[in-house]
Amino acid sequence: MPKFLLHTCCAPCSIAVIDELKNQFGLTAFFYNPNIFPEDEYLKRKTEVKKICDEWGVKMADMDYEAAKWREAIKGFENEPEGGVRCCSCFKFRLARAAEYAKKNGFLWWGTTLTSGRNKKAEIIHPICKAFSKHYNLRFYEEDWKKKGRQEKAAKMVKEKGIYRQDYCGCEHSLKSKYED
Repeated sequence: MPKFLLHTCCAPCSIAVIDELKNQFGLTAFFYNPNIFPEDEYLKRKTEVKKICDEWGVKMADMDYEAAKWREAIKGFENEPEGGVRCCSCFKFRLARAAEYAKKNGFLWWGTTLTSGRNKKAEIIHPICKAFSKHYNLRFYEEDWKKKGRQEKAAKMVKEKGIYRQDYCGCEHSLKSKYED
């Protein structure tokens, strides 16, 4: 089976995707999300992805929590609205690391679960991934994971397995805006 690196953002967004891909590819879940704030929230989300991977025998590449590097990557965009330029910068930062890892570690395919999120637009995320695919000579698995009943399937699986479901996107700015609305 061809090797596939799947950037995973959290268990609720990843569970149906991992379930769909785990028997088609030599799948590795790639957890690199230094945007998640605070660190204990980051650890909760990582633990839930690890739980799924362990249960299904899927490898997991656990990257460092590099919050300072992430803050530098989005510097100047802190006050942008959710879904704006800050989010695009965040996607680019995390996906660059995933694509680089895929290339260095011999993966043929790669993708991301970011499009599973109800507020994450495939038309923003896919061009970023395609640019990295071209740069690193990788095959990008282009899919809007919230479609074809996958969001409903994921919600059911999360409930059945007792998976922790967060109530904000992840970064300190999305957390702050949650309480301002």
